[in-house]
Amino acid sequence: MDQIKIGKFISEKRKHQHLTQMQLAEKLGITDRAVSKWETGKSLPDASIMLELCGLLKITVNDLLCGEEVSMEKYNEKTEQNLLEMIKQKEEADKRLLTLEIVIGIVSLLFMFSLIMIASLVQIPDWVRGVLIAYGMIVFVICMFFALKIEQTAGYYECAKCGHRYVPTYKSVFFAMHTSRTRYMKCPSCGKKSWQKKVISKE
Repeated sequence: MDQIKIGKFISEKRKHQHLTQMQLAEKLGITDRAVSKWETGKSLPDASIMLELCGLLKITVNDLLCGEEVSMEKYNEKTEQNLLEMIKQKEEADKRLLTLEIVIGIVSLLFMFSLIMIASLVQIPDWVRGVLIAYGMIVFVICMFFALKIEQTAGYYECAKCGHRYVPTYKSVFFAMHTSRTRYMKCPSCGKKSWQKKVISKE
């Protein structure tokens, strides 16, 4: 998606409706800075307000994502292109999130071991040593909860029995036996348990 083109289209349609950036922002319950970022191509409107924005600008979501008013003859073609582009962007975002999960895991592990080493090697009171070790472990556990949440929501798990790809609940991921990102879980489609691998795409 061409963010610059979409931004110019939003600006054009906002002015056509005789709205300032501030007025549009107030109607959407956001800041005028957010509207400015859209119109300069620095970001795209959040999906949660896209329908409301399109209603205010008197355009369709398809028009918005194309950055132009789409004729009926090309409507289906443009819709398909936009869907494919959105799927591609989600997959790229999921890849970045899964990379972030690894970074969080490594940094938190190094942080915990560093505090444990300090507590073991430096001459300090026992209570300080205990606090350092406890603090390192608490930070590690909190980071692991965040990392697991990323793994649960980014991408999909693929059932080894039926090939169904889905996003499991946090609970089922948390309690599942695992090796790296492969987890032993029950498939919601076929109802069978198997070692399910993490994949990026839905299909």
